[in-house]
Amino acid sequence: MDQKPGAEGSGHLSPLLQQSSAVVAERGEGTYIIGRDGRHYLDFTSGIGVTATGHCHPKVVEAVQRQAARLSHGQYAILRHPGLLELSERLAARMPGPIDRLFFANAGTEACEAAVRLARHATGRPNLIVFHGGFHGRTMGSLSMTTSSVGLRAGLQPMMGGVVVAPFPHVYRYGWSEEAVTDFCLRELDHIFATYSSPKETAAFFVEPIQGESGYVPANTAFMEGLRRRADEHGILLIVDEVQTGYGRTGLFWAHQRYGVQPDVVVTAKGLASGYPLSAFGASADLMGKGWPGSQGGTYGGNAVSCAAALATLDVIEEEGLVENAASQGRRLRGLLDDLRRTQPAIGDIRGEGLLVGTEMVDADGRPDGERARRLLGAMEERDVLMIRCGPYGQVVRWLPPLIVTEQEIDRAVEAFADALNATA
Repeated sequence: MDQKPGAEGSGHLSPLLQQSSAVVAERGEGTYIIGRDGRHYLDFTSGIGVTATGHCHPKVVEAVQRQAARLSHGQYAILRHPGLLELSERLAARMPGPIDRLFFANAGTEACEAAVRLARHATGRPNLIVFHGGFHGRTMGSLSMTTSSVGLRAGLQPMMGGVVVAPFPHVYRYGWSEEAVTDFCLRELDHIFATYSSPKETAAFFVEPIQGESGYVPANTAFMEGLRRRADEHGILLIVDEVQTGYGRTGLFWAHQRYGVQPDVVVTAKGLASGYPLSAFGASADLMGKGWPGSQGGTYGGNAVSCAAALATLDVIEEEGLVENAASQGRRLRGLLDDLRRTQPAIGDIRGEGLLVGTEMVDADGRPDGERARRLLGAMEERDVLMIRCGPYGQVVRWLPPLIVTEQEIDRAVEAFADALNATA
C-alpha cells in the first residue's frame, strides 16, 4: 500500500500547532527526553509543568499499569471507582481552609470554566474580574478571561460577555516600586467598581498567584490581601488559578500560601497526575452546594488511570520531599541566574519562585526581545537542553524542570544557558 505524502514525518499534523523544538521523543527517563536518534536532552520544560515527578517515574508507571489492567475508565456521572474516592480524600486534605469538595475534569481550561459556572450560580451575578496578563485556558470561556497574549484571542471575537480586566502588579513592566504598583492596581480595581462592574454584579476575582504565560509574574501579599478584603466586603468569590503554580512547583504546595490569603476556590491541573490528563477545582461544601444540578459533568473527568497516576504522584511528592527539593533547587537556580545577569545585560529581569522561573530577554534599548529568546531555545537544544518561552512578545525563557531535578542538573542547564547567551549575542 502506498504511503500518503507526509505520513512518515509530521506532514499530517496541523501547522497551527507549532513545536518549540525539532526533537522526536522516543522515551523519557527522569529529567531526560531521549530522541529517536538516542540523543539525551535535559528537559527543562516538564511538558509545560506537567511531569512534576519526572518522566516515567517507576511508582507512577506501576500504578498506571496496574490500574489499566483492572479498570481503564469508570465514567463518574454513572459510577464511582476506588481511585476517584481516595484521590478526593487526599486532595481535599491538601486544600486550604474549608475547601473540601472537588470536581474533576481533563484539563485546566475545563476546571476553570467549571469554576466560572459555580461562581455565577452561587452568587447570582454575571461579571468576572480577571487580571491583565492572566492565562486561564483556550476554550472560549477560559479564553475570554485570558489576556497573556493577543495571539491567543486574535480573530475569535466576540468573547464571552461579563469579563472585566483589571491591572496586575507587574513591577518590572510598570517600572515602579512594588508598593506603588500595588497601590495603583487596587485603586484601579476600585475604579472599575465605580465605572464598569458594580460589586453587586461581580461574581468573582479570578487570579493566578504567579502569572504563567505572561512571563512568571508574581503577585504579592498586599495585592492578594487587597483582593481578599474587597471580596469579603462585597460578597465576591476569590478564585485562585493554581494550574501551573500548584503541586509544589514554587517550593510550597500551593503558591498562594506565600501570601497568607484564603481563597474560596482553588483550580489545579498540570502537575496533578505526572502527565496524565486530569484537572480539578475545589470549593467548600457550602459553596459547591450552591451550584445548579447538572452544571458539572464531562466524559473523561476523574478517569481511573489518571486518578491512579495522581495518587502515585502524591506518594512520590511526599516520600521524596519534592516540595522541599523545588524550594532548595529553586534557590540555587535563582542564585546562579542572578550571578549570570550581572554580566549579561540581555537579561532584563528574573522572576518567579521555586522551579517556576522566567528570564526576560531585552534588546540594547531595554525592549522585549522575543527573537533573542527564540534563538536561545535553539542554542539550548544544540546543547542538549530543552526549554520553552512565554510572554506577550515571546521574550521570556522559562525554567520549568521536573521537581526531581538535582543540583548537578541545575548547574549544567545554567552553564549551557551562559554559553548559549554568548553564542546568540
